[in-house]
Amino acid sequence: MTTNPKASWTKVCGKDDLVPHSGVAALIQNQQVALFYIPGFEEEVFAVGNHDPFSGANIIARGLIGDRQGEPMVASPLYKQHFSLKSGLCFEDNEVNLPVWPIRLKGHVVEILQS
Repeated sequence: MTTNPKASWTKVCGKDDLVPHSGVAALIQNQQVALFYIPGFEEEVFAVGNHDPFSGANIIARGLIGDRQGEPMVASPLYKQHFSLKSGLCFEDNEVNLPVWPIRLKGHVVEILQS
């Protein structure tokens, strides 16, 4: 993933606003983003698009999380397709993916990289 040199880190929420091992939705620059906090993975916070490309609903944040051979993933709550939280790629159909944003924890603040 290449990064825009003019991109900047923007505060999304506090770490306490996230639910461990679960997702929450946030509106960032008029786009719904699903945030996942998974303590124990090398990257603890992930940000992917909340829009499910198969159902057309904004529900990815409500999906079940887990991993596939060590790869953190979320299962869409409607049709159960699995998406990588690192790349956004759908495991069942590699021509479909969710948008992914760089995100980090900076102390107790969750920040996303905005272009």
